[in-house]
Amino acid sequence: MTKPRNRRRQWVLSTLDEYERRLVRYARRLLGDDSSARDAVQHTFVRLCEQPPESLNGRLGPWLFTVCRNRATDLLRSRQRTESLESADLPPALAAEPDPAEAAERGELHEQLRRRVARLPASQNEAVNLWADGFSYGEIAQIMETNQGNVRVLVHRGLNTLRNDPAVQQWIT
Repeated sequence: MTKPRNRRRQWVLSTLDEYERRLVRYARRLLGDDSSARDAVQHTFVRLCEQPPESLNGRLGPWLFTVCRNRATDLLRSRQRTESLESADLPPALAAEPDPAEAAERGELHEQLRRRVARLPASQNEAVNLWADGFSYGEIAQIMETNQGNVRVLVHRGLNTLRNDPAVQQWIT
């Protein structure tokens, strides 16, 4: 009985090692802050612990990102309700020390490009970010709960918008 339990534990830990950073980065893009992003990712891994590995049938990545996206959506809705009830400004939370991977991402060019991607319509922004994270169109369609054709259009339009941005054109040439 301990062997299947150990295998399951190893499966969860290896999944955590493989996907945690990508999920936090994805959730941060959706939610705008580290604390909420980490909450969404923690919820995702709690749900994974409840899930039998065989039920995911080779769809582990898309399943994780879908659960994370759904939790982020719930957190955004909750935040909107809370913000509408609050009138006082709260002091900003203390920033957590960034990990080395985040520090490496802080180049000026990267930041400018990220700002331009953030200006895309929400669906294009999400599709382009998932595509940039290496997901296939099929996986993005599962995560975004749409079809592959729509994902292809969203990514294509998002990339065209970026290519036609005068600042991006300066970086390319």
